[in-house]
Amino acid sequence: MAHLFEPFRIREITFRNRIAVSPMCQYSSTNGFANDWHLVHLASRAVGGAGLVITEAAAVEPRGRISPQDLGIWSDAHIETLAKIVALIHNFGAVAGIQLAHAGRKASTAKPSKGGKVLDESQEGWRPLVSSSAIAFSKESPIPEALNVEGIQQIIQAFVQAAKRSLEAGFKVIEIHAAHGYLLHQFLSPLANHREDDYGGSFENRTRLLREVVEKVREVWPETYPLFVRISATDWVDKGWDIEQSIALSDKLKSLGVDLIDSSSGGIIPGINIPVKPGYQTQFAERIRREANIYTGAVGLITSPQQADQIVRTEVADIVLLGRELLRNPYWPHLAAKQLGHEKLWPVQYDRAWL
Repeated sequence: MAHLFEPFRIREITFRNRIAVSPMCQYSSTNGFANDWHLVHLASRAVGGAGLVITEAAAVEPRGRISPQDLGIWSDAHIETLAKIVALIHNFGAVAGIQLAHAGRKASTAKPSKGGKVLDESQEGWRPLVSSSAIAFSKESPIPEALNVEGIQQIIQAFVQAAKRSLEAGFKVIEIHAAHGYLLHQFLSPLANHREDDYGGSFENRTRLLREVVEKVREVWPETYPLFVRISATDWVDKGWDIEQSIALSDKLKSLGVDLIDSSSGGIIPGINIPVKPGYQTQFAERIRREANIYTGAVGLITSPQQADQIVRTEVADIVLLGRELLRNPYWPHLAAKQLGHEKLWPVQYDRAWL
């Protein structure tokens, strides 16, 4: 039976363990460019012993950023600095992954340290915002433009071009962000999608955009490299997106070449009471893994080595994605290995930490 520190192979890529750095926005870019902060932040998690290091959400076009300070990959000019970071991650034994994203109607907001409020054009924001339907995210948010079919095709091509740039930068894993109320999730959820064309209404239609993005990205992404998708497994609201639809979607995505479902939840509308507790989302990873027969990642208040190891050992999920815990301690994987009785992972430069 697998455990937290057993290597994990997907296609032709082997991860040294089952610990992944979850995508976490750093709000530190200018015009989408990675910089020294991103280099230190991501490379230190590779030194820290994670098996997979995934960047924060990288916007596939400028209007798809959550904030003006988001990472981007909408231009060939973004490749060079990302490639330096990728090389360091690989040199330190981890696999480098990138999350490709579009914020849709949740774009153009201030970074959390500045309050997270919606920004207008006088505050570094932009218009128009786009979505599946002309429905605002909140009372404070502008009404977005509903994408027409031509606009949808442009979005698909933006993801494809971002995937090509990711390959050129040296990434070995792509994760497509279809969770947390961002654009692809806005098409999935009936709470945000009121369309009456081929991209709205039925489950088949609401999942069409994500399936087309996956299909086109898989065409340009090497067969030897893994493709992940992050979804919100439930909206936590009646008549919204739910776990049953997530299982059905995951089955379809597997047939299109997706290897792993990163199972998160929520984010489609504000003010929802989510029953947050340690491991509160692992139930979704377990059901999707079992019922759709696809690899899954568990995320959400996973903090202790014993908790993470149990998730893998009991086949709840195949990997665990840690966020805040790896912000608190980049070397969490090393300490976890020691607590769980596995061979030490420390680089030789840090051997004294074991004294």
